[in-house]
Formats: sequence, structure tokens, C-alpha cells
Amino acid sequence: MNTRLPMRPRALAPSFTSSASAATAALAAAAALLAGCSTAPRANVPQLAAATPATLQSCTTLATSLALADTRITSAEQVPEGPLTLQGVTTQAPAHCLVKGKMKERTGPVDGAAYAIGFEMRLPVAWNGRFLHQANGGLDGSVVTALGSVSGAAPVAPGLVQGFAVLSSDAGHGAPTPFFGLDPQARLDYGYQAVGTLTPMAKNLIKGAYGKAPDRSYIAGCSNGGRHAMVAASRYAEQYDGVLAGNPGFSLPKAATAQLWKAQQYAKVSPAGANGQPDLTKAVSPAEFQLIGRKIVERCDALDGATDGQVNDVQACQTAFNLQRDVPTCTTTNTARDGTCISAEQKNVLASIFAGPKNNKGEALYTGTWFDPGVAGSNFAFWHFNAPTTRDAGAVAFLFTTPPSTLDAFKATTGLQYALNFSLETDYPKMFATTPVYTESSWSYMTPPNATDLGALRNRGAKMMVYHGVADGVFSPIDTAHWMDRVQAHHGGKADDFARLYLVPGMNHCSGGPATDQFDMLAPLVAWVEQGKAPDSVTAKARGAGAKVVNAELPATWSASRTRPLCVYPKVARYNGTGDVESASSFSCK
Repeated sequence: MNTRLPMRPRALAPSFTSSASAATAALAAAAALLAGCSTAPRANVPQLAAATPATLQSCTTLATSLALADTRITSAEQVPEGPLTLQGVTTQAPAHCLVKGKMKERTGPVDGAAYAIGFEMRLPVAWNGRFLHQANGGLDGSVVTALGSVSGAAPVAPGLVQGFAVLSSDAGHGAPTPFFGLDPQARLDYGYQAVGTLTPMAKNLIKGAYGKAPDRSYIAGCSNGGRHAMVAASRYAEQYDGVLAGNPGFSLPKAATAQLWKAQQYAKVSPAGANGQPDLTKAVSPAEFQLIGRKIVERCDALDGATDGQVNDVQACQTAFNLQRDVPTCTTTNTARDGTCISAEQKNVLASIFAGPKNNKGEALYTGTWFDPGVAGSNFAFWHFNAPTTRDAGAVAFLFTTPPSTLDAFKATTGLQYALNFSLETDYPKMFATTPVYTESSWSYMTPPNATDLGALRNRGAKMMVYHGVADGVFSPIDTAHWMDRVQAHHGGKADDFARLYLVPGMNHCSGGPATDQFDMLAPLVAWVEQGKAPDSVTAKARGAGAKVVNAELPATWSASRTRPLCVYPKVARYNGTGDVESASSFSCK
């Protein structure tokens, strides 16, 4: 199966000084990552002024001095400059004020559960004048540390370090489980209303802390956080000057149902596990995916002009690589599953999965995905084999069908059984349904109402950057490319003035895979919004030995610090013909 890439037309006082220096140094380092910036915006796109810094005026008194509608500040404390650890990664954070609180506290009318929009804000003493809404991923449900780590793996300069006032929330429910889908309002908060509720509150809180509101406001996230950002670009364009969306699941209900369909396909070639049910994790072994990845490299490596073990030209690769022809077919049963061949049945299943799900009428229900060396990544396998039964089944049952499942009905089965019994003919349409209790469909509350019309964002001078790993195992990068094509068409081929997409070869879902997956897009976004420096490319780096967080899946033949330009879609990073193939400077976007 070959899926071709669509083409488009062309203590406060003692720590203040050191914190300010740290923030300034971080911004300077982040700005150094910019590559190939043009500075000539078209006349019809307004140029926004740069933010101006300010100093924190109050912290511990915020809980008693501020009267914010439907908001209860539960704590406000000063945090000295020092290490801040998040998911095993330690960052040197500046001195800041940590504020925690809740909004819209209530009892759910359907399930009787307690609900609120929980949040935390981290307000640096040395503030750069900017607000960053850190949109979190997955099912939300927990208030993660508001550090502002919003792009690439182990970001080099999180938002807080750059001097942003950062907000994080649980999106309206207190546990990362799907059962909040029983509550009609919690559904809407998760979909879009929590962002709309939190943003004005956060700006008012910032004004109370610094004596002025933020000059510039940004929202950023990856995965469901990327979806939050894309929805905000459509629904709340007046609230944000810059939008950064990574691996966005903006068609999330369709992607989640496609995950259940994948489970059904893989079950066809899965051996039975101890419980007699198909063991999806053995449908295709790691060695077999590695075989496919190697064959993709063999066919497509040199298409960008460099034989370097990396496939940059994904479009040409879909024509050059053929699963049936290029991957050896087992002529006998290969019980070793050692990656020397795969069976004809496995090939048929994989071809179907990469093409994407269709109903009985042959209508495509979600976009397929690309063949890329990143299919060998462990994160890719997780989303194909584990996530459908451990994550997506519950999300579809309670959030993406209307009415939602009941707790008793769902707990009477398993995630695997739910996935295998899901019907594209009768269950899939429920994402578009409503009832007198659930008055907005899952599709409506989860997706941007008009994703291709970014006129409101453009007209106020705001900018949007989107990145997507080419080997994302859950949200189709082709879906995102199609979106960019439609945005370009809607805006007469001039969407690059305010919205740009960057594909990341080899990268899995938000990070990982054989990829240069460490990059900072927040600083380039700020430079674009506030200085008119449009980022024609962004430099990405491999996380080899010596990196803050090492990527164990980097090929041994790569330099530990390989760099590559991430190009504005549909351009591709191509080798200039001379120079070190490990350096981004030897490649140009063409």
C-alpha cells in the first residue's frame, strides 16, 4: 500500500538578579536555535508589539487580595530558584510564585461526583511579560507541573525558564480516567470550555501579581494538548497571540475509534494469550517492525541526496517503498519471529492499517499513515498494540459516543473485548449523536468548529506553528498535512503568513523513534509573533550520549548530536551535496 503525501500550492529580592540573568540567558540560547528566518510580513497581516518585562509585586497575598469570578485560590507560595523535577527530568527553574486553585466547583447531576477545574500557575519573579497556557495531554485529569515544557523531547528551554507566567490545569476533572464522560459539563470542559474559562482568569491573576496584564499570550501542547491548542486557535483566537500545536489529535474521536479498528485487524494475526484472547502485542514483533524500518531506509534513505540512515523525503518514499515487494515474505511458519521475514497475512493486515479504516461502503473513516523508519520505535508499537485496549476503549465508551456507556456495562467486559466488539457501522456514528442530556456531540465538542478558517487569528496578527512526527502511531500526520492543505486553499495560498506546519522525520508520538526530536519551537514562535521573524526552518537535535535525556533508539551510525532542519511543509530537508551529513548546515529546505 502506498499513501502519497498531498501537495498544495506554493526569597525574592536576593534571587531576583540571578533569576533575571537565567531567564535572559535562556531566551538568548533559545533564540540561537532559530534558523532561516525571513522578516518581511505581508501588508495585510498586522505586526504585534513585543512584550515588556515586569517584576513580581505580590505572591502570598494573592489568595486574599484577588476576587476572581468562580475561582478559589487554595494556596500561593514563593518558590526559590533551584531544581524542578518533572517526569524524571530536572530543570533549573527561576524564583517564582506557585499559585494553586479551583474554578467552577460543582456536583455532577448525572453521577453525583464532585467536579472543578483545577489549576496551578507559576509566576516568575523576573517576568518576560508573556502568558503561556500549557495544554496537557491524554485525558487530562491531573494538574501537572506548570513548567512549560511544550515542544520536542526534553525541551532545552521550558517556558518558565524563558520567563513566561505558565498555567496548567486538569481540564475540569480530577482523575485521568474516562469516567468523567458521564457528566455533560465535564465533557464540554475537556473538549474546549476549560480553556475558555481558565484564560481570562489567568490573565486577571497575572495582572494582580505583576500590576499589569500579559502583553502577549500563548497556548502550546502536544497530543491532546496539541488538540487543545488547535481548538483554541479556532474558538478563542481573540485570546491568544501565538499557538503551538504538536502531534495534534484534532480529529481525536475518529482517531480513537480507528485505534479500536486496529485492534480488530491485529487480532487476525495474533496468537492466543493465557486468557484465550488474542495477544495483540505479538501480532508483529519488535524484530519484524525493525525489519520493515530497515527496508524503508534501504529504499528511501538517499531520496534527499544523503545516505545517512534518515528518510527526509516521506512523499517520495511512499512511491519508492512497497511493503509487498521490499519486505521478505516468510515461505514457512517463522516461529522465531526474528525479523528475517514476515508472513503474507501480516503484510495484508499492515497494508490495511496503514491505509486507514473504511466502512462497508468503502468510505474512509480516518486518515491512514505513512511508512517511515520510525515504525520500529517502541512508542509506535505501544500505540498500535497496548493503547487501543488500555486507553482508547474507555475513551470511546465514555467520551466519544453519545450517550456514554454505563459503568456497570463497561466493567462487565474488558478493554480488549470492547475494542473487538466495536462496530464501524453502528457504533462509529455515535460520535456525532446527541441526546436531551448530552446536547453537544462528541465530534462537536472535541474538534475545532472550522479548523481551516484561521481568519480571526490572522487578522489580529497572531501566529500558529504546528509540528507532527512522521511516525506517529496514533494521530495521523497525513491528517495534519491534509489540514494544512485545506488551510492554504481557504486562505488563497497565503497561509504561510500566519500558520506553518513542520514534519519531524522518524519521530513517534511527540518524541522518540530514530529522529532528531529535541527542538524548541516556543522561542521561534515568539520571534515570529513579536518581531516578524517567520521561521522557515527550526533546528532539531538528536539525543545521543551526553544528552539530558538519551534516546535509546537512535541508530548507532548517527552522531550523538546530529542536527537537522525541520522544514515548513511541504518542503524537505535536502543535502547540499557537500559538508558534514551530521550537521543541519549541510541541508537546505527545498
